[in-house]
Amino acid sequence: MKEIVVEYYCGDLSACAECVLPAMLLGSLGREKNMRIDKFLSECGLASRKEAAKAARCGGVTVNGATVKDTALHIDPEKDCVTFLGKRVEYRRFVYILLNKPEGYVSATEDKAHPFVTELLPEEYRRMGLFPVGRLDKDTTGLMLLTNDGQNAHRLLSPKHHVEKEYRFTCKVPLIKDAERIFSEGITLSDGYECKSAVLVADGDRMGGRITLTEGKYHQIKRMLGAIDNRILSLERIRFASLTLSPELPRGAWRMLTEEQIHALLGEKA
Repeated sequence: MKEIVVEYYCGDLSACAECVLPAMLLGSLGREKNMRIDKFLSECGLASRKEAAKAARCGGVTVNGATVKDTALHIDPEKDCVTFLGKRVEYRRFVYILLNKPEGYVSATEDKAHPFVTELLPEEYRRMGLFPVGRLDKDTTGLMLLTNDGQNAHRLLSPKHHVEKEYRFTCKVPLIKDAERIFSEGITLSDGYECKSAVLVADGDRMGGRITLTEGKYHQIKRMLGAIDNRILSLERIRFASLTLSPELPRGAWRMLTEEQIHALLGEKA
């Protein structure tokens, strides 16, 4: 079978017969090496245990080329080749997704009052326990990273690692003349907090521009603009570390990170 790893998965198993499903395991440091097939498929997000058992009874599950009817069989997910409904299940321990967050969504895995970002993902990915790395305000748009890799998510958010986040903004009135210098030296907010140095690049008319930060305090950019008697009208994150937001990715759409992008993000050699 020709193997094609897709960055965009339509969510329709019948429509992707030639694709290798981008199914990845919800990883945990203490998980057992071997596991039941139904648990494996469930944690991959492909099916519930009941659905996996039903598919197996119909001949829809194979292990190392042999049809398996009993999903209680234990496998080694790192070594055994498993197919589900004719598609090979690609083993990856962690999932990394880049989402173009729309306005109006909160950065959470659940919320009773507002739409939340994980609602924009197919059910098979929501089952894997993905969460947003950091947060964007409800009215802020743009690049959001989602993963189930808690250890590296914590590292990416730690101030001591100086991970850059770049934003595109527009403001109510023209930026003051010394705004670039003030931000570079570290502006003091109304509550006395002294921000770390930030890079401000103003547009020609000074009605907006780009800001690059290495920290992420609550409403920070809005408060930074407020400290120079201005107000944010729109805010979009366009870069997170080595990841950039492609204009070809519409609002509300998402894609899987490539292995090269994951290595670059985590500072690893491919």
